[in-house]
Amino acid sequence: MRKAERLFEIVQLLRRAREPISAQHVADELGSSKRSVYRDIAALKAQDVPIRGEAGIGYVLGKGFDMPPLMLTSDELDAAVLGAHWVASRGEPDLAKAALNFLAKIEVIVPERLRGHVLEPATSIAPVVPTPEAVNSSLLRNAIRTHRKITLVYEGGSEAHTERVVWPILLGYRDAGRILAAWCELRSGFRYFRTDRMITANILEQRIPENALALRARWRSAMDQERASYAKPPHEDG
Repeated sequence: MRKAERLFEIVQLLRRAREPISAQHVADELGSSKRSVYRDIAALKAQDVPIRGEAGIGYVLGKGFDMPPLMLTSDELDAAVLGAHWVASRGEPDLAKAALNFLAKIEVIVPERLRGHVLEPATSIAPVVPTPEAVNSSLLRNAIRTHRKITLVYEGGSEAHTERVVWPILLGYRDAGRILAAWCELRSGFRYFRTDRMITANILEQRIPENALALRARWRSAMDQERASYAKPPHEDG
């Protein structure tokens, strides 16, 4: 691996890390030696890359650092193109259009030697038949981003319609349809709601009375507890 590629990979490792990582860990990832990592870290610091830490403790990348755009490897570009094609075939109209726009932009600005990854990708996505939905999932994504409550009219398993006020947490995308993870005020618990069973959905002005990160952490904790007890995760509501 050339030095420039090695330096780029080190920054990427530090960018992904949630806690300090050791020189040995970096060396193992890159197939190099600790001595080479120490030299590379010193080189990056000399280029004003905000890396903090030292040998024996570990290294972290300072917040706010960014790298020149589109320094993509072949595998990274394949991953981006594959993901965009998946979204274009399975996302709601707004997200599908955004995926196609993304591909068009990537095609124009990637180096000529990589353009074939976009125009003639080495991967493909199996076609699917879209699941009919009355609610545009873009509305649900907007509610999650703005941390606002949603009022739903929902068709349960018994085909009975109920009205719920939920705190949206995450919108999961599947090959067939989407599913919303949320805190349900009616049930006082975490529930899953299939988008194809939503009759109506409206974003309320009222904000969710809990920090977004705290709510998501509480949801993940509930998922972990369910898995630990070998029970099914919080069920789809009905």
